[in-house]
Amino acid sequence: MTDLSLLAVAAAGPTRLDPLELFLDADIVVQAVMAGLILASIWVWTIIVSFTLRLSGIRKRCEKFEAEFWKADDFDRLVKEKSKENIPSARVAAAGIAEWRRSVLRKGGPLERDGTRQRLASVMESQVAHEADGLADRLNFLATTGSVAPFVGLFGTVWGIMNSFFQIGAQENSSLAVVAPGISEALFATAIGLFAAIPAVIAYNRFSHGVNSLEAKMQRFADRFHSSLSRELERV
Repeated sequence: MTDLSLLAVAAAGPTRLDPLELFLDADIVVQAVMAGLILASIWVWTIIVSFTLRLSGIRKRCEKFEAEFWKADDFDRLVKEKSKENIPSARVAAAGIAEWRRSVLRKGGPLERDGTRQRLASVMESQVAHEADGLADRLNFLATTGSVAPFVGLFGTVWGIMNSFFQIGAQENSSLAVVAPGISEALFATAIGLFAAIPAVIAYNRFSHGVNSLEAKMQRFADRFHSSLSRELERV
């Protein structure tokens, strides 16, 4: 083949990668891997968008509630009004008020101040942990995708390369033109795995920090409310 023929062949070939063509030309196993990773990536971005909006809204509602709470003359009434809204701090306060009623406003028997303080602290700490666990529940998928997706993509790559070597044996031709398409399709699976994993890892770390920050904020609110109830307990 002359130099002019080689140039003509090169000019006729593709000048850039076509992701859709790589997917359609891939082996059925590699296609299944790619499809699963694409679905995982779509779900990851859905979680990222929805959780960003959710966490931002909850943080703003908690800040507004706490500002109103410390200015209120009647904690009980305010908590009842806010109980229908999705406000974790309000549920923490409600748990403390409920334990106050059970321990202080019960009839009969002497009041155990130390035991009441311990129960109030335990109940509100438990509610804070419950709220944080509820917020972090959907983050498990991000952590799983971030750790597993690269290996799933690697499995698709290994399978595609094995298929390329099989084609070499079947056609008895080790030319790069024979194996290059299969290897490109196989490596595309790893690329999709990284495309799903990288945003998942970044989002998981970011959201985990946000949940931890909100949990610490709720715990400070619970500690301050516990101090107020402890002072009130001395007057009973």
